[in-house]
Amino acid sequence: MAPVPQEGETVVQNNVGDATHRSKVTVIGSGNWGSVASKLIASNTLRLSSFHDEVRMWVYEETLPSGEKLTDVINKTNENVKYLPGIKLGKNVVADPDLGNAVKDSNMLVFVTPHQFMEGICKKLAGNIRADAEAISLVKGMEVKMEGPCMISSLISQELGINCSVLMGANIANEVQDVEGVELCGTLKNVVAIAAGFVDGLDMGNNTKAAIMRLGLREMKAFSKLLFPSVKDSTFFESCGVADLITTCLGGRNRKVAEAYARNGGKRSFDVLEAEMLQGQKLQGVSTASEVYEVLSHRGWLELFPLFSTVHEISSGLLPPSAIVEYSEKLPRSF
Repeated sequence: MAPVPQEGETVVQNNVGDATHRSKVTVIGSGNWGSVASKLIASNTLRLSSFHDEVRMWVYEETLPSGEKLTDVINKTNENVKYLPGIKLGKNVVADPDLGNAVKDSNMLVFVTPHQFMEGICKKLAGNIRADAEAISLVKGMEVKMEGPCMISSLISQELGINCSVLMGANIANEVQDVEGVELCGTLKNVVAIAAGFVDGLDMGNNTKAAIMRLGLREMKAFSKLLFPSVKDSTFFESCGVADLITTCLGGRNRKVAEAYARNGGKRSFDVLEAEMLQGQKLQGVSTASEVYEVLSHRGWLELFPLFSTVHEISSGLLPPSAIVEYSEKLPRSF
């Protein structure tokens, strides 16, 4: 039985069966989103008899300015003082810096880390989890391999040999069962948010931003359907599609840092801005744009996706931020 979704989430299940015994949950990740997930899950495990009360949260250990370890402070204060300050996680949340120990005895693994770390995490977990474990991915991104892009849910399933569900979006939409479509919406909307941030940083106004968002949604849909023809058009009009895209382009870290990048004329790198503005949190849009660009280049699709291509070229310093609107004069050959 998967954790009960709360308001503000879209859940997609992929062969996750009902548990015949009490499930034990580990959340793998402890950033802002990981801490929120742990809080929600922990409140549910307390009231559901099919779950153990305790929720383990794997924390990438850090030393705080006070000299204390982050895990020690979380367990002492019941609060992630770095990534979710001021919010109590629940006394049944236990922070653990040891990945192997954190997943020990757990049969429900919730992954919520930056996507670029997922392959390494999975390799460490391989052979060290329960045979009956199930996974849920809240990770927004994809892994690019020589043979092509690999969705994070597929990476988890392949590396660990377990079923993996996907949970994303801006609202509950239990009727959606399009796993690849939902996961790609959560991945690609961050690239469009970077473009929206460029527009904000250049003070180009809401009309231009709306146009960027509309064209971004079009490219999200086209890219997803080229990779996975089974992806449903309707998925992009669910909350995990257009609603999450709007939310991310109006707020969020990708838009925020991209705005700063544009205001600085591209003279300060995303790495520098990320370190200054996010206090340890990681951007997803820039690395995803690079991965998408790699796929487009390899498959000869660059002309089909001018927005995605331009976002990467600006982010990597090949074009100035002002190029974000110049691409709109180009028309893709199809779709």
